[in-house]
This record gives sequence, C-alpha cells and structure tokens, in this order.
Amino acid sequence: MSFGDEIRSREELAAFVRGLQQEYARRGQEWENASLESFLGALAAWIDDADGVYRNFGKDLPPGGDWTFFARSLQAATVYE
Repeated sequence: MSFGDEIRSREELAAFVRGLQQEYARRGQEWENASLESFLGALAAWIDDADGVYRNFGKDLPPGGDWTFFARSLQAATVYE
C-alpha cells in the first residue's frame, strides 16, 4: 500500500491489517519497530505527526476520521481471540 491508497471499508482495513501480520511473519525481524512496545510507540508518534506527514505528501489529513473506531479496535485486540 502506498501513501496515496485509500481504505474504503472495514473489510479493506481488516485485509490490510492481515497483510501486515503476514509481512511481519515473513520479515518482522527486519522491521524498524519489531517489538510491540516499539511498534505502539511509533504508531503514537506517527499519529501525533500525521498533519505534517500528510502535508509532505501534498495531502490533507482526512477530517472527521473515526478515531474512536480505531482506538476501540486497538484496545479490543488486547483481549479478543
């Protein structure tokens, strides 16, 4: 997925996350943030800096994103089987 690609549905988001999981299984040791601790830290930092990241790619941060859904998804993953 490149920066310009868009996820348009919950199903596409789930498929994208599964793709990340498969990539981690294949090459996770090569990731910059290979531990859960560093991954979550990088995720928080990226979210904090997202305005600038989007601006660097000539895009606007989507207004009114469903941040609650994303937060609930992350929280649920701590206990969901």
